[in-house]
Amino acid sequence: MKIKSKWILIGISGIFLFFMLVLPLISVIVNSLKEGLGFYFRSLASPTVKSALGVTVLAAVIAVTVNTIFGISAAWLITRFSFRGKQILSAVIDIPFSISPVIAGLAFLMTFGRMGWAGGLIARLNEVLGTNIRIVFAVPGVVLATVFVTFPFVSREIIPVLLSKGKEEEEAAALMGAGGFTIFRRITFPHIRFALLYGVILCTARAFGEFGAVHALSKTRGETFTLPLEIDALYLSSSSESITSAFAVSSILVLMAVAVLIIRNIAEHQAKKNGKEA
Repeated sequence: MKIKSKWILIGISGIFLFFMLVLPLISVIVNSLKEGLGFYFRSLASPTVKSALGVTVLAAVIAVTVNTIFGISAAWLITRFSFRGKQILSAVIDIPFSISPVIAGLAFLMTFGRMGWAGGLIARLNEVLGTNIRIVFAVPGVVLATVFVTFPFVSREIIPVLLSKGKEEEEAAALMGAGGFTIFRRITFPHIRFALLYGVILCTARAFGEFGAVHALSKTRGETFTLPLEIDALYLSSSSESITSAFAVSSILVLMAVAVLIIRNIAEHQAKKNGKEA
């Protein structure tokens, strides 16, 4: 009976995953090649797609870098120190999980736009310095939105690991005269390296696929559009060729997602292997 139930559950899970995940992704690849390889590569080589890819990669790199530094610092602070407001800080980190990315984008728009308090400061600064600094409807706004939506991923992967490991080893090293950086490098980092890698992978995947918050702060196709926005613009053009081009550009994100999935599985396997060896 148990064996039969197991295979029934496996079958249901397999069918669900096939129709909900695998089949749609295969459909994207098939439709992207509907006009042939020549059209496929021409679609990917268009100026707007190249620009969108560049903005996407730039925003992802900055977001991952910022959130990795913050994530390690926040995780270390929350798990190794006691201070007033600790629970508030922990709750604030989770805000991007609990609100819609569109709302976040609109909040930044109302803060850094012409009607926002920061927008006025930026306008006056541009007048004084003769510059043209822009946040909203410019690449900095796209980067800001991407940083926001990917904010919790690294810290939330590291915090449980640091809590489970405790701080006895670090305290012993400190009593023996080791400095803070030495303790982190020799003791803490080996414990969190796979959690950190996993968090970076999740952060990267989220940055590549973000649409809502970026859409609120982006304006010009070929300048501030990311790949998801470019796909949306191509699809809404409604011509047969533009829709096929949208699928072609979508295939880039599919391939990125597959690559991220492979890297994540390798990281998980390595973490489990090291855990067993330990």
